[in-house]
Parts: sequence; C-alpha cells; structure tokens
Amino acid sequence: MTTSVEPEHSEQPTQTQLSEQLSLGTDAARQLATTTKSVPQMQAISPRWLLRVLPWVQVSAGTYRVNRRLTYTVGNGRVEFVSTGTDVRVIPPELGELPLLRGFEDSDVLESLADAFVQREYAAGDTLVEAGRPADQIFLIAHGKLAKTGTGKYGHEIALGTLASGAYFGERVPLEPDATWAFTVRALTRCTVLALPLQAFQELADRSEALRTHVADFSSRPSRPANNRGEADIAVSSGHVGEPALPGTFADYELRPREYELSVAQTVLRVHTRVADLYNEPMNQVEQQLRLTVEALRERQEHEMINNREFGLLHNADLGQRIHTRSGPPTPDDLDELLSRRRKTEFLLAHPRTIAAFGRECNSRGLYPKNIEVMGTAVRSWRGVPLLPCNKIPVSAAGTSSIIAMRTGEENQGVVGLHQTGIPDEYRPSLNVRFMGINEQAVSSYLVSAYYSAAVLVPDALGILEDVETGR
Repeated sequence: MTTSVEPEHSEQPTQTQLSEQLSLGTDAARQLATTTKSVPQMQAISPRWLLRVLPWVQVSAGTYRVNRRLTYTVGNGRVEFVSTGTDVRVIPPELGELPLLRGFEDSDVLESLADAFVQREYAAGDTLVEAGRPADQIFLIAHGKLAKTGTGKYGHEIALGTLASGAYFGERVPLEPDATWAFTVRALTRCTVLALPLQAFQELADRSEALRTHVADFSSRPSRPANNRGEADIAVSSGHVGEPALPGTFADYELRPREYELSVAQTVLRVHTRVADLYNEPMNQVEQQLRLTVEALRERQEHEMINNREFGLLHNADLGQRIHTRSGPPTPDDLDELLSRRRKTEFLLAHPRTIAAFGRECNSRGLYPKNIEVMGTAVRSWRGVPLLPCNKIPVSAAGTSSIIAMRTGEENQGVVGLHQTGIPDEYRPSLNVRFMGINEQAVSSYLVSAYYSAAVLVPDALGILEDVETGR
C-alpha cells in the first residue's frame, strides 16, 4: 500500500521566486530586529482641566470645615414633583421650600394643600400673570421655562429673570390678599404649572389652627438686620460729625458649619507574576499597568468632583447662583448674565458640545471671541475668561447640558480642591499604591487609592447656567 503526499506549494518558494528575490525580505528581517514600540495608549484620557486649574488645599485631618458668617436667608429652595402619566402633583413636604411654609410640619395640612393645587398647561407665548392684575394665586413650575418681566422707569419692558422647573412665584399672596402683581410672567416654552388659588389656601387656614398660627407667626416675625447677601449685619456708622455714640457690633458665625470629608476612588490592580518576570523588557509591565490605572482613577476623580451629589460642583452650587438661558442655546447674553453673578470669575467649564453650540451662536451674531493661553494651551474665551472643555459635565438625552463658572482659591473665597499629601506608600500626590500579596494562582495584587474632594467657600464662588441646549 502506497501513500502519495501532495507538495506544499504555499510554504516553499518556487525556483522562479528565489531567482527574483535580490535581498532579505522584511518578514525574515524582523525576526532579528527589535521593534520600536510605544507605551500602551489609552483613548479615555482627557485634558482634565478641573484638576489642573483648582488650587489644592492640604487636609491633614481628613476633614475640611468651611466657616462662614451667620446667614438668615431660608426657604429659597426648589420644589419637586411626582408625575403619573400626564398628571403632576407636588410632593407635600416639598411645600416647606416656600418661605411662608418653612418649618411647618403638619403632614395632613401639607397633604391637603398639595391636593388643592390645580394643574394647568400653557403654550409658548401664553401669559400666566399680568402686572397690575390682582395677585390671587401661588404658582409652582413643574416643567418648562418662563420669562419674568417688569416695567422700567420710562415705561419700557425690562427682563427680571427666567423661571424654570422647580421654581415658584406668588408665595407672599396669602400675606397680602389685596396686592396686585408687580410683574408679568409669560411662557417661553410649553409649560406645566400647578396653581393654588388664594381662596383655597384661606379655606384650609380656616379649618387648621396650626396653619393659621404658623402664618401669623411668620407675618409678625421681626426682620433681622442683614446685608444684601443675607448675612448677619455688622453695624457701622459713617458720615457723622461730633461725638455721637458709635454702634457696637460683632460678626456672628454659623453654629453648624459644613464639613467636607475626603472621598476615595479605589481599584485593585492584578498582574500575573509570570508576566512581570518574563515580559518586563524593554518596558516594565507593572509600571505600565499602574500608569494606565492611575489615569483611569484621575478620570473618575474629575467625574466625581463634577457630579457627586455630596460635593460635586453641579450639585453644590447655591440656588441663587443657578440661572437659565433666555431662549435655549448658550448665547453671549447668557454668559454675560452668568459672569455678572460673581466677582472675578476665573474659569468657565462646559462640555465640548456646549462650547460648539456657543460658537454657533457667536457666529450667527458676527462675534469671534479671542483664544487665550492657559497653561501653554490655546483655548476659547469670553470676556477674557477661558472657556475650558470638560467632558464630565453630562449632556442629557434631550441634548441639554450646563456651563460652570467659578472663582478659585482660599484667598479669593472661591472653589478649592481638597487632598492629603504624604500618605503612606504615596505614588502621586494624595494617591498611593499598596502591595497586597500574591495569591495561590501566582497573581500579584496592588491596591490603588486616590483621595480627594472639593469645597465651595462662599455661595457666589460657583455659578451654573442650566438647561443649555446643545443641538439647536
């Protein structure tokens, strides 16, 4: 029995091929050559401007306390709602955000008040209230955007602000039953509003002694001297002559100042000992794995400093420092309004799509903002304030985002980053790497931890332009 074997033409070059080849081929040559290679690359690395521009404060005790002067302003929060299909209802305890009902805790009465609100729908351009008409309702804005306007000194219309979801107006109507509206409110978009007629409030007050007592106490409460920021006033005399008695005073402090604890981002890096032993030239495998892990931790750190509900900038801006666009996309007028809310705004942060939307608005007006240099990089600016890209600021499914404006540094009463250097096994400032041992599968483990937080020293250090449309 014989067996035939087919020639393997694909592996052995033919005589013709050998005669035509005049030099060593690259496939063969690379077997003796050492390739020139890059270190491992990572697409997720961003400029991380927030981490670069924030001044970092050493927090040796792990906790940073922000002491402020005593502030009297209360009840200026936002009202929240629940919806079932198209029906919207205010959450009863959220009525405590109205100054008149701040501190009122009778749940049954709050429930009755919530039930008394009437849902109304308005189209863009509709007028909700008109200046000079009787003020006889409390309005809560569940959804949409409205323009609040008044009359100027010479009879022309002036803009008094923009109201949006969670805001309210007419909260003093029960205290001034014979008053008239001092402003006009018109819908800029389709709006869902809850309205409480004054008559319904008075009927509930007639049935509830607790509510009547609370309203009476609120109306008779003496106004405490405060400055235009709501802080306890410091009495000062000026412009006097002779020898009058000078006022005595002191600067009162908050009794329960806010404290920021350092947060942590951690991961466990695992590297097999065989890889570390045999494949460590020309690049150290553990070092490269650690480098990429640290980059990922720093990305998460910036994300948390923007979005964390405890200390993130988007969630810790004072409600008085949150404004809305006049139309939808970010216009030069909107950024001017944002800058006017604080002294010495140093940086603006926005998602790249938001910056592109602002560029389109400038182009449509024939405006071409100059670029300025920040840390060796040319970036877009507005009014001399750099507009830095930050992809950690979220863009909603509806295409809306936010623009952050901030003043930085302890000496400026601004926003500061918090960290602690000199920690055990420190690899980078406030980041350490600890060897955790080798398991039975011969895998080495390293605990990588980054410690950080952020603090806003005074409310006007941080401002947000909200609900910015990026796709129009």
